[in-house]
Order: sequence, then C-alpha cells, then structure tokens
Amino acid sequence: MENPDRAKSVTRSPRHAAGTALLASCLLGAITLAANASAAGAEVEYRDIPATTFISVIATEEGARPQAIAAYSMRSEPVTNAQFLAFVGEHPQWRRDRVPSVFADSRYLSHWQDVEQLGVGVLPEQPVTRVSWFAAEAYCASEQARLPTWLEWERAASASDNRDDARSDPVWRQQMLDWYAKPSNNVLGSVGGQPNLYGVRDLHGLVWEWVDDYAAMMVTADSRGQNDPDRLKFCGAGAMSMRDRDNYALLMRVAMLSSLKAADTTNNLGFRCVRDGAVAP
Repeated sequence: MENPDRAKSVTRSPRHAAGTALLASCLLGAITLAANASAAGAEVEYRDIPATTFISVIATEEGARPQAIAAYSMRSEPVTNAQFLAFVGEHPQWRRDRVPSVFADSRYLSHWQDVEQLGVGVLPEQPVTRVSWFAAEAYCASEQARLPTWLEWERAASASDNRDDARSDPVWRQQMLDWYAKPSNNVLGSVGGQPNLYGVRDLHGLVWEWVDDYAAMMVTADSRGQNDPDRLKFCGAGAMSMRDRDNYALLMRVAMLSSLKAADTTNNLGFRCVRDGAVAP
C-alpha cells in the first residue's frame, strides 16, 4: 500500500518547485537592488582644490593675465550609473519616459534596459552617460552642489599626480593624446582610475564631462555670436586664436562642448559636481 504522506509530497512537488523558483527570483532581485543601492549609497567623496590664479587654454591673448579661482571641492569621481539610477528613483520627473524633450533629447538614458533598470552590459560603477546638461545640473543640486565652470574643471584636470599644472609636461600631454587615439567604440570602463595631485580621478581617459558654462566657451577669430548656426565652421579658426595651441587634448574638449545644446546627450559624455569652498577648514 502506498504511503499517503509520500503521495501528498509528490502532489505538492510542482507547486513547491514553482514556489522555490519564485523565491529564488525574488532573492536574486533583492540582491541586485541591494548591490545597486550599496553602490549608489556609498559615501560621495569631494576633494579640496586650493585657491589659485590660472590662465585657461581658451585665453586668446598671448599676454593674458591669470584669473583668480576661489577654493572649491570637486567630486573625486564622475557620477556613476548606480548613483544616477538612485537619483531618478527619488526624482521620477527625470526618468527617460517622463522628462520633457526640452530638457533631454531622445537618446537620454537610452542605453538603460528600462526606465529604472540598468540591464545587461550597463555596469553600476561605470560613469553615467547620455545625460543632458539639465539632468546633470539637477543631479548636482540634489547633492547640494553644482556643475563646475570650465575654468574650475580645467584647473583640476591640469594636475598630474605630482604637479598642480602639468600642461607644459610633454609626458602628461602624450598621455592625454593616447586616450584620444583610442577607438570610441571600446567598452566603457568603471570609475576609480589613478588620482591626480588633489585626489581627483578619471578627469581624463574615461568620458567627456559637462561644465556649467559650456555654451560660453566658443572662441572664434571673427565676431560671430554664440547663437550663430554656422559657428562650428569656425572651430578651427577659434582653436588657432587660443593661447595654448599645442594642448590638443584640452582644445578638443572645448570644441566638443561648444558644439552642444543643453538638451543634448552623447554616448561618452558624463559629469561630476563641485561645491563652493573647501571640504574641511
């Protein structure tokens, strides 16, 4: 005679298996969410950049005087996918299915699998890209911060690991050029490169970055205004009018940023934030 308890066990088996699979799926989802939350919730580090005087690469006169830059602090790394995912979760108006087209173009976060899911091939610790200037500015405001000006970004990005201004160093310049020589279709790396003198990472070699005053950077040899639709035709003339014509890496950034509109997004354009003043007195 068949054991009735065994029969009951066999009867429950399909349901039990389905329940086990559902539980496993839920656990996997929870683990994934926890990993993303951990990455997004990790303490954000801002590094002090001391006050100084500085001559930008976009200064047009050979005898241009140094500009004073007050002390500020800069995010040590670009904003990551995980961090921006947490941001759109808390501020759903910046989801790609809700953001108005005036604030972001159709490519905004289009590489994410869903509006609040990164998906395969989009790693939490990669810098977020395909974000507009408006979205970047909103994110920085959520950290009680703002986008850096070009002068602030250039000043921090001009430091090597042992010099506060390495723009005249041929070794440093070659490192910058080596990055620009890499194919743009390479898999995007994660944040966490070698720090410069101030402890700031990935200013070069990972992604381009938005700056607050990107629209005011075009310098041309003629008198055309910023809103002239033909301004890109004069990019070369503008570069030739700049003070440091040999610093090709920085000039490339100027040309690229100057060509954008605030709602534009690109595959390799991210951002980081700054705060006024030093982190610690």
